[in-house]
Amino acid sequence: MSNIKLFESQNIRSSWDEQTQRWLFAVVDVVAALTDSQNPQVYWRVLKKRLLAEGNETVTNCNGLKMTAPDGKQRFTDVADTEQLLRLIQSIPSPKAEPFKRWLAKVGYERLEEIENPELAAARMRGLYQAKGYSDEWIEKRVRGIVIRDELTNEWKKRGVKAQREYAILTAEISRATFGMTPAEYKAFKSLDKPADNLRDHMNDLELIFSMLGEASTTEIARNKDAQGYAENRDAAVAGGSVAGTARQDLEKKSGKRIASPENYKQLPEAVVRKRLKDEN
Repeated sequence: MSNIKLFESQNIRSSWDEQTQRWLFAVVDVVAALTDSQNPQVYWRVLKKRLLAEGNETVTNCNGLKMTAPDGKQRFTDVADTEQLLRLIQSIPSPKAEPFKRWLAKVGYERLEEIENPELAAARMRGLYQAKGYSDEWIEKRVRGIVIRDELTNEWKKRGVKAQREYAILTAEISRATFGMTPAEYKAFKSLDKPADNLRDHMNDLELIFSMLGEASTTEIARNKDAQGYAENRDAAVAGGSVAGTARQDLEKKSGKRIASPENYKQLPEAVVRKRLKDEN
């Protein structure tokens, strides 16, 4: 899946990598947007050569990907993910890059603050969700779900599950056993068409609760059975998700209502804007 991102007046070509679940951006387009170079391709070649001579690992990891050129033809161009791109921007001596550099410095400072005081991270997260229009009750469940998810991934890491692809597969197994859908199928069910949309940001209270139950159960089973490696942790993921799945089915049977909902919260930002306009008038 590909997408065109707009950066001020410049088009930044981008492509969604389904395997790694990340956006990849055409570096030369970012160079064109941040510099006054008449030939951004040459500018990038010179910058790339200098950074390679300095032993810059970010440049080494910028791989080529076929993208549609201005003339409509498919050509290979260097691409970078978000982290690589932000590191490259720091190496571009341009006034247009300065706002990004100041922002990166601010984010870095905040991150150091959060390491010293984790409560700041939780407070900032709550503030972001409140600004989007989520209720305080929903936010508490979402934050708790993040803690449970972190606990699970830390457990996987300790038990020999390392690759992000393995994390994604295990997560899919928990979701399938819990809701009868993988995260990708769930996103389609909720009409979330953007690859970067976070599924859990569009779950209601009960969906979040059963997601937490599936992941917390997986963590508990993996610990008690001392699951090691991908295969054993996959069995624990299926078992943990099944605990939540059985509970979900029992509630659905007794309440007469399906837990998984096609509703999403894509309308929230618009609702917040409408409320602010109404309050101002």
